[in-house]
Amino acid sequence: EVRRMLEAVDRRTATGRRDYAILLLLVTYGLRAREVAAIKLDDIDWKSERLRIRERKAGHSTGYPLSSVVGNAILEYLEKDRPKASDRSLFFRMQAPIGPMSWQSISGREVHYLRAAGIDVPKGGSHTLRHTCVQWLVDAKFSLKLIGDYVGHRSADSTRIYTKVDIESLRELSLGLGEDLL
Repeated sequence: EVRRMLEAVDRRTATGRRDYAILLLLVTYGLRAREVAAIKLDDIDWKSERLRIRERKAGHSTGYPLSSVVGNAILEYLEKDRPKASDRSLFFRMQAPIGPMSWQSISGREVHYLRAAGIDVPKGGSHTLRHTCVQWLVDAKFSLKLIGDYVGHRSADSTRIYTKVDIESLRELSLGLGEDLL
């Protein structure tokens, strides 16, 4: 579904290139919309391939390795589409009045592409991709502590909210197909 959503983005347009970079940030790093809205040009260290998220909900900052896919998407937006402005915000509205995007606009872009891809989610918004990121990490068997650190939670209790039951594995166990796991 994430792939389908990303494929719904028309990357031939300025808005599409910007939105593609935003969506990749949301799903790759499990960022909140307000964290993406707060990214400044200075938060990207191209030489060290690092991304800094300063304004985490828990009141701290986090550094990430800058994925080449995410970095390339941001670079394409910067080179072709970001308006020349004294404001150091990374993402800008494409329509007047030109200015930094709000977290509500960023969340709205995700909802737009989920709908465009025909993906029905009960509550659309940036937390949909955050849940996806956390679920990938859970499926990869990372500890809740590590996952919580990655997405900026203060406690493992906050991370547990995002975890889902692996229905298919439970189904196999109930049918006796997973007895060797016990």
